[in-house]
Amino acid sequence: MELALLDYIIIASFFLLSLTIGLRFRKQAGKDISSFFLGGRNLPWYIAGISMVATTFAADTPLAVTELVAQNGIAGNWLWWNMLAGGMLTTFFFAKYWRRAEVLTDIEFIEMRYSGKPASFLRGFRALYFGVFMNVLIIGWVNVALMSLLQVFFDIPENQLLWYVAGAMVIVVIYSAMSGLLGVAFTDVIQFVIAMTGSIILAFLVLNSDRIGGIDGLKANLPSGTLDFFPHVGREGSGSMLALGLGSFLAFIGFQWWASWYPGAEPGGGGYIAQRMMSTKTEKDAVYSTLFFQIAHYCIRPWPWIIVALCAMLLYPELNAADSKLGYVMAMKEFLPTGLKGLLLVAFFAAYMSTISTQLNWGTSYLINDFYKRFINPEAQQKQFVQASRLGTLLLMLVALFVTSLIGTISGVWAFIIECGAGLGLVMILRWYWWRINAWSEIVATIAPFMAYGLAKFVFVQFDEAWGKGIGEDPRSFFFTIAFTTIAWIVATYLTKPTDEAQLKKFFDKIRPDGNWAPFRKSVHGDRLIKLGICWLSAIVMAYSALFLTGSFIFKAWNEGLMYTAIFVISLLVLKYTASKIHIFSDQES
Repeated sequence: MELALLDYIIIASFFLLSLTIGLRFRKQAGKDISSFFLGGRNLPWYIAGISMVATTFAADTPLAVTELVAQNGIAGNWLWWNMLAGGMLTTFFFAKYWRRAEVLTDIEFIEMRYSGKPASFLRGFRALYFGVFMNVLIIGWVNVALMSLLQVFFDIPENQLLWYVAGAMVIVVIYSAMSGLLGVAFTDVIQFVIAMTGSIILAFLVLNSDRIGGIDGLKANLPSGTLDFFPHVGREGSGSMLALGLGSFLAFIGFQWWASWYPGAEPGGGGYIAQRMMSTKTEKDAVYSTLFFQIAHYCIRPWPWIIVALCAMLLYPELNAADSKLGYVMAMKEFLPTGLKGLLLVAFFAAYMSTISTQLNWGTSYLINDFYKRFINPEAQQKQFVQASRLGTLLLMLVALFVTSLIGTISGVWAFIIECGAGLGLVMILRWYWWRINAWSEIVATIAPFMAYGLAKFVFVQFDEAWGKGIGEDPRSFFFTIAFTTIAWIVATYLTKPTDEAQLKKFFDKIRPDGNWAPFRKSVHGDRLIKLGICWLSAIVMAYSALFLTGSFIFKAWNEGLMYTAIFVISLLVLKYTASKIHIFSDQES
C-alpha cells in the first residue's frame, strides 16, 4: 500500500518524539537503579495508571478482539473480561501493600517475606523464569502480531518482516535504555492517547461509511446473537454466538482470574503492574492508579475495536476464522484517507512500543536487581548497576528477536502461559494474608503446573482426547492442573518448616497485613476484610455496568442502558461509602 508524504511525516515525527522523551529523562534515570526501574518512586497515580493501560494495549490487541468478535460475537470478549475480578482484587487488597513494601521488584519481595536458602533459590529462579523465559515469549507474540500487521498493510515479503520488527525494537531499546521507567511511563501516556485517538477515528469512519450505514445498518445486518453481551451457558445453536458448556463457563468466570498467572493480570498483583504501584508517590496513588487501570482497561478501550470488528464481519465475509483478525487491518487500508493512514499506523506502533518498552524494562529489572546484584556482583556501585541495566535491555531484545523467529502461533503461546500458571495464583494471594505460606509453597506452586500440563497433554490424552484441548474447548485439563497444583503446594506447606519467626515479624511490622497472622496478632481483622470484600464486589459491579451501559447506548438499547446506569450509580455509592469507613482511598489507616 502506498503512503503519502504526510503519512511518512506523521510516522517520523512520532519516532522522533519518543527518542526526545528518552533523552529528556536520561540524567534522572542514571542516578541509581531505583530511579532507572521505579522512576524514583515519584509517579502520580494518573501517569502510573495510564502507563498500565498503555502496556496492555499492544499491536495484537485490536486484532485479537476482532478475531474474538468474528468467531463469537461481543460475548467472545469474556475470554479477557473475566480477569476484571482479579484486577479489582489487586486494587483493594494489595495495592497499598506493594507500595508499603518498598522493594525494587516483586521478585525481591520473596526474600522480604521468606527466609533461608529456599527463598534465595526461589528469587533467583523466578528472576530467570519470568524475566527471561516468560518475558521473551510475551515479547515474541507481540512481535508476531506486528509482523502480521506490516505484512497485510505494506505487502512486505515474509522473509523481511523480522528486520522491520528489529528496527522498531531498536528504537524502543534506545529510549527505554536511556530513560528507564520515567521515559517509558511518559511515552506510554503519549502513545496511549495516540493509539486510542486513532482507534476511535477508525471506528467512526467505518461505522458511518455507505457500506455499513451507521448503527442501524450494522444492527440490521449482523447475525442473531452477535450483539449479546453475555455468553449462553449451554450448547451451540441455542441463541448466543458464544455458547459455552458449564465447565468452560466456570473455568473462565469462576477460576481463571484467581488461579492463573497471566501478564498484567497476576493474582495479588505482580510483574509490571506491581512495578507501577511501587513507583507511585504514595499508597493512595497506588490504589487510584490500579483502579483507573481496571476501569480504562475494561470499560473505555474495547468499544472502538468491537465496532470495527462488527463492521468487518459485514465488509469482509470471505475471511475464514483463522484470518478474521485481519479484518481490522483491511478496514484501515480501505477507509483511512491520507494523513489518517499515518496516524493509525502510528497508533499501532505506539501500542506496540508501549508494551515492548515495559516488558524490556520490567524483565531487565529482574535480571539486574534479582540475579546480577543479588547473586553475581552485590558490591557493585549504583552507576555500574545502571550500566548493566542498559546492557541487559539490549541483550533481552536480542533474545526476544530470536524467540520471535521460532513462534508459529500467538494463540498457542497464550494457551501455554494460561495453563502453565494454573494454580499458582492462590499462593500469590494468600502469602500476604496467611503467615504459614512459605518459600516451598511458592516453589511447588510454580513447578507443579508444568507437571500437570505434561500429564494432561501427553499422558491422559492417550485415554481421552478431550484432555488435550484448550480451556474454551474442554476445561478438564485446566481444572486438573489447578487441583494438582493446589494439593501439591498445600502438602508442601505442611511438610516443610514455617518461615523463620524473626523474618515473619519483620515483614508483619512493615506491611501490617490483614488476615491470619496468629503468631503476631490475635484477631484476623474480620470486619475490615468484610468491608474490603464489599469494596471489591461493588467495584466489579460498577466496572461491568459501566462497560455495558456504554455498549447499550452505542447500540441504542436505551432501556438496558438506563438499567446499567442505575446499577452503576448504586454500586459507586456503595463503594464510596464502604471505602470511606476503612480509608482505602487515603494514606490514613483504618
